[in-house]
Amino acid sequence: MDLLNTLVEKGMRRELPTREEALAVLATSDDDLLEVVAAAGRVRRQWFGRRVKLNYLVNLKSGLCPEDCSYCSQRLGSKAEILKYTWLKPEEATEAAAAGVAGGAKRVCLVASGRGPTDRDVDRVSRTIEAIKDQNGEVEVCACLGLLSDGQAERLRAAGADAYNHNLNTSEETYGEITTTHTYADRVDTVNKAHGAGLSACSGLIAGMGESDEDLVDVVFALRELDPDSVPVNFLIPFEGTPLAEEWNLTPQRALRILAMVRFVCPDVEVRLAGGREVHLRSLQPLALHLANSIFLGDYLTSEGQAGKADLEMIADAGFEVEGAGTTTLPEHRAAGGCGSAGAAGSVCGEGSGGCSGGAGETASATGSAPAPEAAPAGARTDLVAVRRRGAGTDLAPNA
Repeated sequence: MDLLNTLVEKGMRRELPTREEALAVLATSDDDLLEVVAAAGRVRRQWFGRRVKLNYLVNLKSGLCPEDCSYCSQRLGSKAEILKYTWLKPEEATEAAAAGVAGGAKRVCLVASGRGPTDRDVDRVSRTIEAIKDQNGEVEVCACLGLLSDGQAERLRAAGADAYNHNLNTSEETYGEITTTHTYADRVDTVNKAHGAGLSACSGLIAGMGESDEDLVDVVFALRELDPDSVPVNFLIPFEGTPLAEEWNLTPQRALRILAMVRFVCPDVEVRLAGGREVHLRSLQPLALHLANSIFLGDYLTSEGQAGKADLEMIADAGFEVEGAGTTTLPEHRAAGGCGSAGAAGSVCGEGSGGCSGGAGETASATGSAPAPEAAPAGARTDLVAVRRRGAGTDLAPNA
């Protein structure tokens, strides 16, 4: 297929595809799916070999969020029966992080619900970062605390944070349809603040919220322009009790095409297979490893993932290997502080509130609560949506 040959050549050169080419990937048929995966897999292997980076989420503060992000089970007005608790103590968060590191995680993502941190919150998270680093010196720490105010990114960096996550989630044109309490521009500003403070920027998207192919291409092109080092690709988990509980728009095949499109547009960044993979990819998860070079291990923020042991077995069975702590994830030109992608328009990780990359959570229309559905849509796999009841904020052992 000429399209795929062109995209592979551009990916090897870190050259931006055209919008038409990106849209064409999403429009390919199921009959062509393996060819699409194989082509994008060549680009993935060019920059990341067969390594898979493991990431582990620690939900520092769950629920009780004043924002109305439609996709989130922690949103204002959510009726989802999730865990709700206030800030974990630094020692509790460190214990939770240690479980992920013991399971093979190279990065720990510290997430807290809310619009954004107060200065007191930054102090609290800084102490947690320092405690984690004291216990596991080589582990990367990414913070995801929502919208940042001036100077907060610098303070997190000084405490030892390596990265900051804040997702764009969807296109600028449709952003107001999923959230009304902050803007798309607010999110872009926070990603830029992280960049400016010397943090590795992490920003991604949520697919499956009823968006068009054009919306998906728009947000991925916007991410390329922002130049994050990692791009989490979340797939909506339609929680009961949220406005988008009936949004079951994805098939495993479409999820793979979305991942392939992201890889072609962002060839040399860490593409992370994030929340919702178990729900929407199901038995095709191993194919996604040919497209994404990073996954979350175990559970997400408010939902349960597959067993950590099953994640590790899947990686090995698919012929991939877990990336070691001493290995640099990014290609040399990016790890050295280079700009990333030739041909980018500019300088180019959720369930969680505040833009965390931990799982495309629960979407809803941003204008109020949805009525209780009489029946799930055809093809809905509600049996695969499980609220997290273990790990951080509970007395039960974590899934790692």
